[in-house]
Amino acid sequence: MSERYQPAAAGDAATGAPGPGSAAAGECVGEGLWLVRRESGLALVSDDGLELTGDFSAMRRRLRPQNLAHELLVRAARVKGVAHPTVFDATAGLGEDSFLLASAGFSVTLCERDPVIAALLADALERAAADPGLAQAASRMRLVRADSVAELATLEQAPDVVFLDPMFPGRQKSALVKKKLQLLQRLERPCSDEAGLMGAALAARPRKVVVKRPAKGPWLAGVRPSYSLAGKAVRYDCVVPASCGNLAQAEKDPRS
Repeated sequence: MSERYQPAAAGDAATGAPGPGSAAAGECVGEGLWLVRRESGLALVSDDGLELTGDFSAMRRRLRPQNLAHELLVRAARVKGVAHPTVFDATAGLGEDSFLLASAGFSVTLCERDPVIAALLADALERAAADPGLAQAASRMRLVRADSVAELATLEQAPDVVFLDPMFPGRQKSALVKKKLQLLQRLERPCSDEAGLMGAALAARPRKVVVKRPAKGPWLAGVRPSYSLAGKAVRYDCVVPASCGNLAQAEKDPRS
């Protein structure tokens, strides 16, 4: 069963009340982990002093039109001939990638199975909806708390893009990224069924699947991308179903 959340428009009553099975402020959500309501928003706090809050306001510089046009993810997700593509983000996390896409005009469904991460994301979306500079992007985003493999199988209409960013282990240079990963990995482990995730994405019949990977990492589930856009730290593998063939016949990545 999935729970759906749509951010309230600026000035409207909040619509993000937790549903059955959702995490709420003041709740112990794991060993040494608590959800706490701060003035800045809902926070995940650990007994060892780490703290994490979903926050899109820090992205303002990246959201400027002249900067958005150069974002690798935005370039990778574009669909020729479609002015405002639809995206299904199957691994939403704290939603920063999806917020980039929504700011660039995409309509995004974010799917997150972990109730704690979904609560942090719902709170961040609620605050963004009340911020005049972020509200337009937030209005293009819809959060679903569900298992993405199951949710993809229920879609009545194929999205233009399925975006996959499964958590992967690896060295991280940024202290901020380390802090986020330390807390998130206590709730969610790296993807254990890459083939199942990729198979569900392809079965949803999108125009393309975009996969975020480490710059030198292996292809997800061994599926050769149709093309890739790479930066210094990350790479976006774009799989166009018509050109990649059956998942079972996908070529193994020689780097894996």
